[in-house]
Amino acid sequence: MNQTSQVMDKPPVSPAPHTKLAHARLPRWAPAAIAVGSVAAGIGLGLVAGWHSRVQWGMLAALIFVLATFAITTKVEGSRQGKDRVATSVVWVSFILALVPLLSLAWVTISKGIKVIDGYFLSHSMSGLLDTDEGGGVYHALLGTLEQVGIATLIAAPIGLLTAVYLVEYGRGRLAKTVTFFVDVMTGIPSIVAGLFILATWNLMLGFGPSGFAGALALAILMMPVVVRSTEEMLKLVPNELREASLALGVPKWRTILKVVLPTAIGGITTGVMLAVARITGETAPVLLLVFGTKLINPNPFEGAQSSLPLYVYEQYIVGTEASVDRAWGAALVLIAFVMILNLVARGIARWKAPSTGR
Repeated sequence: MNQTSQVMDKPPVSPAPHTKLAHARLPRWAPAAIAVGSVAAGIGLGLVAGWHSRVQWGMLAALIFVLATFAITTKVEGSRQGKDRVATSVVWVSFILALVPLLSLAWVTISKGIKVIDGYFLSHSMSGLLDTDEGGGVYHALLGTLEQVGIATLIAAPIGLLTAVYLVEYGRGRLAKTVTFFVDVMTGIPSIVAGLFILATWNLMLGFGPSGFAGALALAILMMPVVVRSTEEMLKLVPNELREASLALGVPKWRTILKVVLPTAIGGITTGVMLAVARITGETAPVLLLVFGTKLINPNPFEGAQSSLPLYVYEQYIVGTEASVDRAWGAALVLIAFVMILNLVARGIARWKAPSTGR
């Protein structure tokens, strides 16, 4: 009884003070405000220092943005969040620094090349015209590029795909290591070496003359290692559970690869092939050695000299006249549009052929 009364006589315990779980945070508009202030500070300091290059202003503004973000975030949110914001800021700054030259290149090419792009330019060649004359078109070079790149893709894509399938699904032992080694070596060879190899074998030893097919052989050599590497990485990303489930049902391994593995990785494989196509489309050295170039329209890639868009750009630009330089910029714009269209078509095919992911 006494113990009960003593317990009841004790004063009530005051509740613990409220602990804040949420820390102070910068408002959503803070990064944008810091970026604007950094740009203004970079321009101002650049002008004061006598710098006239916008690149210098941009680099200074990027440095100020990273430092200001770290200082302000650390002051408001703490050092841990400050380090996190610095990492995010560095990623964004790197992205912008990589994007600026790409946009600048695209803008210059479009602004200079659009002046000559019309139906006449796309449907006529340079037949009967001097390089210093006005007029002419790019049709013969566009036709040559389409044929040479198409033949190179028909040669390199199947070989590269089958090589990657072998390395991922079957390759074991010394042969697989040897193939991997040579693929790595071929990835870094200069384009002129591939051109000299085809020149020595196809043209000099076998006695064939210049042709679009000879250029396509050199382009295929440059394309194959890119296809092998990209396809190999995409096949490695396919979960082994899919293979095991198919094999557990009694499906042969070759059919598992054909019906399960390849359709699952088709999107990445197509992207890798398009990267390889984009690489070889702009090559000039093999074409200059093996195709020679011509002002005439030659629809036969297996006989006679042909032209190509990169070679056409080179030939027109070295002339140096206003008309030839305009044609060079126009051909460069056509070349960029050609690669972009190929990439869009490849993305569409990859999305169409990709397996459904419904629940």
